[in-house]
Amino acid sequence: MKAKFTVGIFLAGVAATLLSAQQIKIGIESSQRPVIAIPDFRGAGEAQRVMGALNDTLWSEIETSGLFKMAPKSFYPTAIPQQPTDFKPGGAALASWASPPVSSQWLAFGYTAVRDNQLVLFAWLYNVSQPDISRAQVIGKVYFGSLDDNGARKVAREFAADILKQFGGQSLLGSRLFFVSDRTGHKEIWSMDYDGSNQQQLTNYRSISTFPCVSPDGTKVAFTSYAQGMPKIFVHSTDTGRKVPFYNQSASLNAPGDFTPDGKLLLLYSTAGGGYAQIYSANIDGGNLKRITYARTIDVEPKVNPKTGNDIVFVSGRSGLPQIYKMNIDGADIVRLTTGEGEAVNPSWSPDGQRIAFAWTKGFEPGNYNIFLMDVATRNIVQLTHGAGRNENPVWAPDGIHIVFSSKRGHGNQIFTMLADGTQVKQLTTQGNNEKPAWARAIQ
Repeated sequence: MKAKFTVGIFLAGVAATLLSAQQIKIGIESSQRPVIAIPDFRGAGEAQRVMGALNDTLWSEIETSGLFKMAPKSFYPTAIPQQPTDFKPGGAALASWASPPVSSQWLAFGYTAVRDNQLVLFAWLYNVSQPDISRAQVIGKVYFGSLDDNGARKVAREFAADILKQFGGQSLLGSRLFFVSDRTGHKEIWSMDYDGSNQQQLTNYRSISTFPCVSPDGTKVAFTSYAQGMPKIFVHSTDTGRKVPFYNQSASLNAPGDFTPDGKLLLLYSTAGGGYAQIYSANIDGGNLKRITYARTIDVEPKVNPKTGNDIVFVSGRSGLPQIYKMNIDGADIVRLTTGEGEAVNPSWSPDGQRIAFAWTKGFEPGNYNIFLMDVATRNIVQLTHGAGRNENPVWAPDGIHIVFSSKRGHGNQIFTMLADGTQVKQLTTQGNNEKPAWARAIQ
């Protein structure tokens, strides 16, 4: 590899690059996604052994973002650039990437080296549609990580996040998924990175822990636990894993539904009033309990509109089979959103507060759910999963582009993600049974 390790020279060009980039913002529809080429990066010396992890991660991050079409690597020119000096003056070198068969608009390239026992990634993003190579550079940056696969994945994710930012996208870097797993022999709360890596056990009650929901700032996870006999709400710090105080009402059921957008209240459902489970709000320590619904049937799974903080969707049996309803946070103006056909459960608001994802047995045998989306204003519905297992518990990612859900395909339940158009389904878990995911945004 002819590239030289020249941090100072590299950084000198960054300021000019930032002036020309102008934070490209593009409203991208699926039929209009720009094409990006990402040839494999090479590594110098000891960096070579982690390039597999880096290249696989970078490709996956961009491919699954939903913002781009990927130019197949088999179409790439034989001369792969590793740094800007590999391009000859003029536009001919860029044209080889912009012309058929590659036909890309964007090119991400670079290389790695080792300095002070650290992995260093030198990375660029070029607009290959530019006729003048001096104006093609959009990103030029150095990234640092540990000299192992984890460090390689870290720098790849950071470069990918910078690419997505240029196109108005939001990286999921730093966000976490919390879910229920029985892989230890008991249902416990686990966490993992958004791509399925770094799976860790959070609770160890050796009982049943289920129904996790995460605070808006990602610092707390609330869930139901049977560790003390009757189902109660427990709250843990996502940072330390330790239990924090929460007062439970004396009831046969207490379960969390959702935190309000300001993080000050927890919506829950409980049998504290006697009879069927109803919806309540409480402070995040369980105090100041206020009842919201008064139905003569179950009202459960309350979810707060993250944009308004005022609209709640929930599941109720008041019209027969479970259906999804909407109301104000004070319990007024209750309307049914679903048609009454089949069983509709597990609602989840999109980050923009305009759509909900939910599980529905419409057109299927009872209990055989698929994932649907609804535009709440128009009631228009789109089906996302089709004939692939029992699909439940959809939850939106913070980027508003991805959805995580659980699916029973074969003998066990596993966690999957997909784009909000139902494409690019990816399995995240494999050990034991895994269900009821909740997505926590990155802690700022």
